Amino acid sequence: MEQEKESAPLLKELLNAKALALIGRAAAQAHPPFDQRAYLAMAREGLDELSIMQRMSRAADSLRAHLPADYPRALKAVRRMAPLLPGGFADMVLPEFVGRHGLDHFELSLEALRELTPYSSAEFAVRPYIAQDPDAVLALAARWAEDDNEHVRRLASEGTRPRLPWARRLPLLLAEPQRTRPILEKLKADPSDYVRRSVANHLNDISKDHPDWVLDLLEGWPTQQAETKWITKHALRNLIKAGHPRALQLVGATLGAKVQLGSFEVSPTALRLGQTLQLNATLVSTTRQPQRLVIDYAIHYVKKSGDSSRKVFKLRTLELDGQAEVSLSKRQTIADFTTRTHYPGRHQVELLVNGLMVAQGHFDLKKPAARV
Repeated sequence: MEQEKESAPLLKELLNAKALALIGRAAAQAHPPFDQRAYLAMAREGLDELSIMQRMSRAADSLRAHLPADYPRALKAVRRMAPLLPGGFADMVLPEFVGRHGLDHFELSLEALRELTPYSSAEFAVRPYIAQDPDAVLALAARWAEDDNEHVRRLASEGTRPRLPWARRLPLLLAEPQRTRPILEKLKADPSDYVRRSVANHLNDISKDHPDWVLDLLEGWPTQQAETKWITKHALRNLIKAGHPRALQLVGATLGAKVQLGSFEVSPTALRLGQTLQLNATLVSTTRQPQRLVIDYAIHYVKKSGDSSRKVFKLRTLELDGQAEVSLSKRQTIADFTTRTHYPGRHQVELLVNGLMVAQGHFDLKKPAARV
C-alpha cells in the first residue's frame, strides 16, 4: 500500500522534553559544573510551539549558554557528550552546537563535526562552514569521502547537497554543480547503501537545476556495476517520472514503448479522506521484441484554490516479453500529511509508461462527513 510518511511531526516529537533532559544529563556528566535546571528551563520554553529545526537551534543555544564561555573548552565537553547519548535524531543537537557557535574556530570545529557525525549526523551543521569558505570545506569533504567510516563518507555527500531538505540553501553549489563532482566521483561505487542513497539524493537535487549536467556525468559512469547502477536509477527518479529520454535510456527503458492498454480502472470513483484508492490496469505488448517498462501513475491533487497539483508515484519497473500481457495493481490511502492537505473535488489519475500517459481516470474526493 502506498502511504506517504508524515515525517515532520514524528521528528519534532523526537526532540521532546525527555530528550532534552537526556542531553542535559550528558552535559552534566561531561562537564560537572553544568546547570541542568537552568539549561532545561531555557531549552523547554515554549517547546510545543517550536518546529523541529527551532527546537534543535534552541537546544544548541541552551547548551552554549550553560557550558564554559571559552568555546574550545565548551567543545571538549560536547565531544565528551556524544558517546553518553543513546544515538538518534535528537543527538543532532551536538553538531548543531558546532554549526551555530564554532565558526570563529574553523578547523577545530570541522574536526569536531567529523568526530560527531557517527553519533549524530552533521549535514546541517557543516553548511555554515561551506558558506564561509567553500573551497576549504569542499577540499576537506573530498578527503572525508575516502574515510573508513561510512558516516563520515556520507557527510561528504549529504552536507554538500544543493537542496538538502530543511537546510539553508547554498547558492554557489546550486549554480556550480561541478564543485561537488570530486566528492561524488569518489563515492559512485561506495559499498555502503547509506552512502549511496546520499549520493543519489545529491544528484537528484542537482538534476532539478542542471539535468544535462547530471546526465553527462552518469553516462560516463560504469552503470554495469551494481552499486553505480543503483545510484543512477535513484538519482534519475524525477527525470524518469517526467519521461526524459536520456534518463530513460540510462536505466535501460525502451523509448517509444509499444504497448496497448487492455484496461484501466480507478475505484472507487467517490471516496472520503482516510479511505483507500485502488488502481488496476493491464498492458499488452504490440511488438515481438522484449521491452523494459517504467510504469508510474500520477494524481492531480485538487488545491484549495481549485487548481490542481500533479504528483507522480512509482508503480513498477519490469521486462515485458514480446506480445505478452501484464496486470498491475496499486492501493493508496488518501490521507492528510504535513506535506499535503487534501481538498474535495475531482482528482484526475494518469497511468504512465516510460513517461508517456497511456490512460486516464478520476476519483471524486467528498467533503468530510458532518460531525453529529
